[in-house]
Amino acid sequence: MKEVRLGIIGTCRRGALADNAHNPDNGVSIVAGADIAESQIQRFKDRYTEKFKHKVNGYLDYKEMFAHEKLDGVFITSPDFCHEEHAVAALSAGIAVYLEKPMAISIQGCDRILHTAYEHKTKLMLGHNMRYMSFTNKLKELADSGIIGSIKAIWCRHFISYGGDAYFRDWHAERERAHSLLLQKGAHDIDIIHWIAGSYTTRVNGFGNLSLYSTLPRRQNKPLKPEDVTFNETHWPPLDQKDFNPVIDVEDISMIAMQLENGVQATYQQCHFTPDSCRNYTVIGTKGRIENIGDHHEDTTVELWNTRCDYYRRNGDATFRTPPTKGSHGGADPKIVNGFVEMIRGISKPVTTPQAARYSVAAGYLGADSIRNGGKPYEVPKLPKHLENYDFS
Repeated sequence: MKEVRLGIIGTCRRGALADNAHNPDNGVSIVAGADIAESQIQRFKDRYTEKFKHKVNGYLDYKEMFAHEKLDGVFITSPDFCHEEHAVAALSAGIAVYLEKPMAISIQGCDRILHTAYEHKTKLMLGHNMRYMSFTNKLKELADSGIIGSIKAIWCRHFISYGGDAYFRDWHAERERAHSLLLQKGAHDIDIIHWIAGSYTTRVNGFGNLSLYSTLPRRQNKPLKPEDVTFNETHWPPLDQKDFNPVIDVEDISMIAMQLENGVQATYQQCHFTPDSCRNYTVIGTKGRIENIGDHHEDTTVELWNTRCDYYRRNGDATFRTPPTKGSHGGADPKIVNGFVEMIRGISKPVTTPQAARYSVAAGYLGADSIRNGGKPYEVPKLPKHLENYDFS
């Protein structure tokens, strides 16, 4: 079987996702990583020495890594605003790309990535790992089975207790570098809505606000430490927090409404200062509805209601337990990484597609523009046919 040599751009934090690929006994090795900080490169090297007894090379410039290493694929887990540059460079060099979501921070950036992959005939996979989670697969399975009839509406509520820690202390808080948290966080959920519905958003509008984090103390001339962006239960209540990013101009509450091409209507609601964290999807059809209680943890269930009553029932007519499998993000990370390796080897195609990733960014991007323009609706531009139907695997 073909030996697979892999690199990483953005070696630590989310870059540790690539560790799931390292399996020399199966002919797959992480051989190098690039990062802009010496300290991160050292952490990367130490991690592979301690965890795998394996030597990796480190580079301060990803271009040097491309020049000195023979790579079959690369994991791009750099900050969102770097995705376009890094993906275009790797795809142009003929290196298969695993690109963490969101694909880019603009529709134009997504389309440039797709054009590059198409022109160079380079394989491209997007890191929408939620398509590999047990509970989303059960939602998809039930929706496709017809048990709730024809799907008419999908609603998603997203509670983010760690928003103040993860997204308002660093670059995520800046429109220039993130555009909106409807991309960093919402791209996952919009993608799942599209996946379950079997259709993409054609028209979107939204409302939202920077309602809380704009009022809190900022970090001025103070270096950002890793613990500043790590979930801390003592950072509560929200109004007692401090040391936020000097620039905060993304919304902490966002709500968008989406009209899908096949007639399904959907909503996505996101809040970054709730006391708890969960994604909750409700799928409503002509014969019933399904809903997840919990997401990728041990007690997660998908409930099915398909008999009539005039009161609320916490449990459905049928309950499906969807425990996570082994590994991070409910076991989704090992599965999606294995999918990337199998794509490189030509064994199988990923569950997710670059086109789907582009449409999730497009809906989130224009939803944010709507929020900032009084709820004005926007039409989502379609991809040209040669990209719409192309197989990037």
